[in-house]
Amino acid sequence: LLTTAQYYLELLYLQDLYRLFFFLSPFSVLGEIVVNEVNFVRKCIATDTSQYDLWGKLVCTNFKISFITDDPMPLQKFHYKNLLLGEHDVPLTCIEQIVTVNDTKRKQKVLGPNQKLKFNPTELIIYCKDFRIVRFRFDEAGPESAKKVCLAIAHYSQPTDLQLLFAFEYVGEIYHNPAKKVNGIDPGGGGGSIGSASGQQTPLFETYSDWDREIKRTGASEWRVCSVNEGYMISTCLPEYFVVPSSLADQDLKLYSYSFIGRRMPLWSWNHPNGSALVRMANIKDVLQQRRIDQRICNAITRSHPLRSDVYKSDLDKCLPNIQEIQAAHIKLKQLCVNEPFEETEEKWLSSLENTRWLEYIRSFLKHSAELVYMMECKHVSVVLQEEEGRDLSCLAASLIQVMLDPYFRTIVGFQSLIQKEWVMAGYQFLDRCNHLKRSDKESPLFLMFLDCVWQLLEQYPAAFEFSEMYLTILYDSARISLFGTFLFNCPHQRVKESTEFAISKNIQLGDEKGLKFPCVWDWSLQFTSRDRLLFHNPLYIGKSAPCVQNGAVKTFKRSKKNYSSTLRGVPPALKNGIISEQEFLPRRNSLILKLKPDFLQQTESQSNSMEQYFRDWFAKPVDLHGVILPHLSGTQIKLWKLCYFRWVPEAQINHGGFITAFHKVSLLADEVDMLNRNLRQYKSNSSLQGSCSELDQSRMYFRANSLNDTSEAPDFLSSSFPFSPVGNLCRRSILGTPLSKFLSGAKIWLSTETLANED
Repeated sequence: LLTTAQYYLELLYLQDLYRLFFFLSPFSVLGEIVVNEVNFVRKCIATDTSQYDLWGKLVCTNFKISFITDDPMPLQKFHYKNLLLGEHDVPLTCIEQIVTVNDTKRKQKVLGPNQKLKFNPTELIIYCKDFRIVRFRFDEAGPESAKKVCLAIAHYSQPTDLQLLFAFEYVGEIYHNPAKKVNGIDPGGGGGSIGSASGQQTPLFETYSDWDREIKRTGASEWRVCSVNEGYMISTCLPEYFVVPSSLADQDLKLYSYSFIGRRMPLWSWNHPNGSALVRMANIKDVLQQRRIDQRICNAITRSHPLRSDVYKSDLDKCLPNIQEIQAAHIKLKQLCVNEPFEETEEKWLSSLENTRWLEYIRSFLKHSAELVYMMECKHVSVVLQEEEGRDLSCLAASLIQVMLDPYFRTIVGFQSLIQKEWVMAGYQFLDRCNHLKRSDKESPLFLMFLDCVWQLLEQYPAAFEFSEMYLTILYDSARISLFGTFLFNCPHQRVKESTEFAISKNIQLGDEKGLKFPCVWDWSLQFTSRDRLLFHNPLYIGKSAPCVQNGAVKTFKRSKKNYSSTLRGVPPALKNGIISEQEFLPRRNSLILKLKPDFLQQTESQSNSMEQYFRDWFAKPVDLHGVILPHLSGTQIKLWKLCYFRWVPEAQINHGGFITAFHKVSLLADEVDMLNRNLRQYKSNSSLQGSCSELDQSRMYFRANSLNDTSEAPDFLSSSFPFSPVGNLCRRSILGTPLSKFLSGAKIWLSTETLANED
């Protein structure tokens, strides 16, 4: 028998083993291997001193960097967890820049791939694409070990080839070992549909049938699924299947395709119940044939309309900010939210935010989309979105229009199908725009801007969306994880081509498959438990079966004339009540709507008044949560998405406050209502208590009411950053007397090799 002392020693030993294998292991994904590591590393967290810093091991794998610590985290009381990433992990594709510092020699260097480091680093600063800064100190670590792990992180986070991204390693392991799974779940990503957080299936639009179902769902009777690009025989940047007017024959499409940039023929996106269609189109490069082909395409779209209505063509390149301007605004926003100490810029912070132009560009996209909603909804005309290649701005504009018009795209499954249809399959260049390989001059955060625009609508109409802002933020984060094929490629053809080449090099037998099947991001069970996926659900959402309630009344709310007028005071004339003034609709240079036909060029004053009147009438009525929603565009109504941009900044956190507090209270109320409904159904059906137990245990809410009339206070762990930044994952900019602002003095943009000297 063990003595009491021996028993406790054995118990502590077993606890250490348990923590080692179940909590401290950096291996969580199949195919992940450690490439370098260093012990006795200190991670700097959100304090002015090192008193609360964490000690542990810094590990670089071929998938992420991990900080493994056995320090207790008493302030972290919630159980939110990503199944792929630990609390202190950063995916390699989320790393923006790597800076090594030597305090003694007063040197710092931005590390690139395959570079040498001539000094021993005392500090490592990781700048992440999600606005996070992670800092490590090597005061007690071996100098050579610290140098090697820094070089390893720089090398593996900046791969020279697409096939070096971790997803290929993972998929190769799956195909060589088909019995293996990740997190107990088989990988998805093939054709057909994929399960989502709500349990329904998200169509991937990789097959003929998915497009055919979308045609039938929208009632687009005069449109057909075209297979002319099967095998990518016509264009490598189009999907194999897409929708075209029924009057256009395959032979005509093949002939016309040569005249479009990238051979990107017009793509149908969506049909309004009144017959108006939303179409995307690249520019016609053949100047001699431009007018003839343009007329043929527009005539075919007109014939597909039941009223044979005219076509509006919007030239996005002329009326919206370009990708370079959006990237510049994003860099300035990142500098403002991350680099600038709050205490030094508080007085001029709002003007600095305005100078980034980020919110201005968001307003431009929302305004433009609302104008085109008017054309489809009120004028019953089809809209053609045209840009040079038809795979950047049109992704954003087409998606916003559909979110405003179709309530299906405001559900979780509908929103995911929208992204799959308008971004992934339509050839948005995720590889280049997200800069996964760290060597693209084409980087631009269009996808983030789209999510921000949707967040603005969610903020204004919370009951119209099934998903929460946490879902949008997690979706943005998932685009930075190199496991999912969804956001990894520039087009579907690139996935097939690259994965086929990889399969041949690794002797993987594909059979009839078109390339390797990568995990799909819409299978959220790969990242989160069923409980954590409940955070995706918006407790304020009113489904189709529920009545539209406003201010306690069912569809009875109506603005009085006095209240309606008061909302216009102090607002610029062009943006009153979120609508555009009369002069905004008159034909002008760089108009947000470019008219195709001559009669539209001669827009009369009555037509201009008609558009303005449409917006005024719409805002004067109660909102139909299952109909059209339009954005408010005044200065106070377009806000900064604080949860996404400020979640890593300790100074910006509101303990026991922020949106999450309201989310918590509403969740408890919604859960209580669900409990009452279940009790009523049980009472009416006179079912046995045993038969209803499983139903009583179910809830849509992450926060659940313990009982009816639950008045419990908000949990202590809630803050405005919930659930993204536990205490140990925050990093203050000033620590140990070496504030980062000293490194950035004089910097005009986000850190780059131009703003930080490459000193040896």
